[in-house]
Amino acid sequence: MEFWTIPRTTQVTEVVAVLTLLVLLGTNGVESRKALANDYFEYSAISCRTHSASLTDFGGVGDGTTSNTKAFQAAINQLSQYASDGGSQLFVPAGKWLTGSFNLTSHFTLFLHKDAVLLASQEESEWAVIDPLPSYGRGRDTNGGRFISLIFGTNLTDVVITGDNGTLDGQGALWWEKFHKGKLKYTRPYLIEIMYSDKVQISNLTLLNSPSWNVHPVYSSDVLVQGITILAPVTSPNTDGINPDSCTNTRIEDCYIVSGDDCVAVKEWLG
Repeated sequence: MEFWTIPRTTQVTEVVAVLTLLVLLGTNGVESRKALANDYFEYSAISCRTHSASLTDFGGVGDGTTSNTKAFQAAINQLSQYASDGGSQLFVPAGKWLTGSFNLTSHFTLFLHKDAVLLASQEESEWAVIDPLPSYGRGRDTNGGRFISLIFGTNLTDVVITGDNGTLDGQGALWWEKFHKGKLKYTRPYLIEIMYSDKVQISNLTLLNSPSWNVHPVYSSDVLVQGITILAPVTSPNTDGINPDSCTNTRIEDCYIVSGDDCVAVKEWLG
């Protein structure tokens, strides 16, 4: 599976061919096979956005107590206008950024500084309630709907959630307590959920203490999850690491997961 690929130039192809020939000529007596040069090579989408902005440009305050839900959504709404003009990137600088859920847009990169921490709000009013997934028919914790994920997107193409190992902290202890005491009105939120989308990259982040599942790509294709660290107490309920659900062309690599349930669980809807 290839992600965000562009054709090689003729010059690069010629160089590869020359190097391959030199290697073959220099391997007398050594078993070898001819390497075929691909027509494409991978490049990182995070370096290919035409427009960029910082969360602070939209009033974001990284003090750990000020809600940044409106700042995130205002920033993404503004940057969404560049989807057809080279795409956009939202940079989250160092700081502790308290926030409820926010929705992503297409041709977009969310990039977290290495010292940036997104703190999931513990106020239920900061989490919209959405319908259960069609393949589930009900919420996992309750019969009704479910709280939307911290980072959410649906019907997107070319979306990247990455950083220099920045952190998402779900602050899940309050949610776990409500689950154990049977006090949940709706199913707990996940940290990242992307639905009905393609060309999705989630990489180079640390995810802590999710209220429930951590990473949930669902009904999507061409998904790459790479270089993710996921940590939650082994006693925390249903804190699955990465659950690709009814997806195609999905690759998970170089991830480290400690959780209270499955590390990786591949799911399929046959409906």
